[in-house]
Amino acid sequence: MDWIRGDSIGYGSSSTVDLAIFRGTHFAPPSVMAVKSCAAGDSGLLKNEKLILDQIGKSPNIVRCLGEDCSFEKGQSLQNLFLEYASGGSLADHVKKSGGRLSESTVRSYTRSILKGLDQIHGKGFVHCDVKLQNLLVFGDGGMAKKTGEAEEKQGRREKKVEIRGTPLFMAPESVNENVYEPPCDIWALGCAVVEMLTGKPAWNYKPGTNIFSFLMRIGAGDESPAVPEESSAELKDFLSNCFVKDPAARWTAAMLLEHPFLSADEIGNDAVCCSGEEFPSVSPRCPFDFPEWVSPSVQSSPARSEFESNPFDSFSSCSTALPAERIRQLAGGEQQEMLSWGDSESWLVVR
Repeated sequence: MDWIRGDSIGYGSSSTVDLAIFRGTHFAPPSVMAVKSCAAGDSGLLKNEKLILDQIGKSPNIVRCLGEDCSFEKGQSLQNLFLEYASGGSLADHVKKSGGRLSESTVRSYTRSILKGLDQIHGKGFVHCDVKLQNLLVFGDGGMAKKTGEAEEKQGRREKKVEIRGTPLFMAPESVNENVYEPPCDIWALGCAVVEMLTGKPAWNYKPGTNIFSFLMRIGAGDESPAVPEESSAELKDFLSNCFVKDPAARWTAAMLLEHPFLSADEIGNDAVCCSGEEFPSVSPRCPFDFPEWVSPSVQSSPARSEFESNPFDSFSSCSTALPAERIRQLAGGEQQEMLSWGDSESWLVVR
């Protein structure tokens, strides 16, 4: 691929994301892409990321991988992964720019797009594990795309010791109690994201300085569920009630929610566009992509240590236990009364 590196978009501890300008003629990707690069000797995560995106396949609701190559720049060998560029930034950015909340009709459109992406991801045997507004990308035309990454896949549930990644405010009860990450966890997190789109605030009502152990007890052991905005329509309230079912086996799937009356009202067809070429407009992601550790049943490589593990409130690692209280105490850091940080949990620094 004949391309030149453009402005920096963001960076993490082991990778950078820049704009990439295509200038070849034998292959026709979008003229502007995002290129994620790391040292050739540390390319395992990037290669795994490409493998997973290839397995998920093409979708108008999932950011597309456009290829990979190696380059030698400034005396260093680099592994490069080309991704579509989403000029609109994340959905969290969009909510802030819209005055801190979105109308119910706008939320309906975005939710439909997100669910279409999740339905395809789940259908391919993957689980996102960290659905939140910061991980959902908005394109220049207002379309949405799922950011497929930043999580472990469900193979880990069969192992005696597993690692959990996610954000406390979006964790499902079974993730806290039993170390389980299955498709229903993404649906619970989607409900939290919908509430945040509507209100501009987290779905869980908490006070600054809340202790992490106490908060996880509310999620895992209590009867409480995330707050549903009182001013919401009856259809939206019912939609969220099916996302916040405590029993994951009874929680609605992405396919079921796509048929819910809340989303069927003003169906507009292809409301999210992210692929390039003749079928879709040429736009794609601004935010950095990072698959700390996706592990598919068809990917037999052992997971590497994630660069996100430095924040104890953003990613957790523990042995599964039969007692929910012990499990929650492990996630919360034992008996230590650490105070929960509710700041931005992203490991990436946006530089533009």
